[in-house]
Amino acid sequence: MSSRPGLKTSRLRILLLTVALATGLATTVVSAVELPPCRVADVTTMYRGYTDWHRTLLDMTYRVTSSYSPADLRSTADAGLNGSHRVRALVIADLRAMAKAARAAGARLAVQSAFRSYATQGSTFDYWVRVHGYATALKESARAGHSEHQLGTTLDFRSYGGSAPWNYADWGNTKAGVWLRANAWRYGFVMSYPKGKTTVTCYTYEPWHYRYVGRDATAAIRASHLTLREYLLRRGMKPMPTPA
Repeated sequence: MSSRPGLKTSRLRILLLTVALATGLATTVVSAVELPPCRVADVTTMYRGYTDWHRTLLDMTYRVTSSYSPADLRSTADAGLNGSHRVRALVIADLRAMAKAARAAGARLAVQSAFRSYATQGSTFDYWVRVHGYATALKESARAGHSEHQLGTTLDFRSYGGSAPWNYADWGNTKAGVWLRANAWRYGFVMSYPKGKTTVTCYTYEPWHYRYVGRDATAAIRASHLTLREYLLRRGMKPMPTPA
């Protein structure tokens, strides 16, 4: 039987991708794999259990259900930040350490938003639809079930004493924003939607939106130069379900 060059090439890419992901190296091989497009759909994400918090993919396509609501939510006041917001208990220790370090660096943080229920995220999305229209809202606010805030591991930060971060021309250029961009990964937090990556992340630049995935994962993401969405898709190795 004659060999097929295309098939050999595909097998080689899969092999190289497996090695790259196993070793945490060779990001050029990883980046060569095509990402699924940003498509509006409602597909239940593959890793959706509470113990999958570090690898659950949520974007315009993939979602968790309306019943997803972690039972271990605690006040952000337990991390030395302003209260009235909640995150999962597993986030508290590193969030406290990060808040303390930021304060010591003169870049004191406050929480603008944290856990949002399915219903709350639905209301939030509807608000931005009224303000900016549906097409724009899709890129600046996740629909209910598609928001990382529902995981209980994601926060929107603001400068202590400042207004909502989206009221700035670029909150990422404030002292708090610059400090987070440079240091959040050390404490297990990653900026989900970095500048210039909308076609990859599906959402517009949000320098205030950070998701906790743990220190080991953020070190690997930083070394790979991938966005969180790219990392989660390629780290999982198993193909995500194809939208109908």
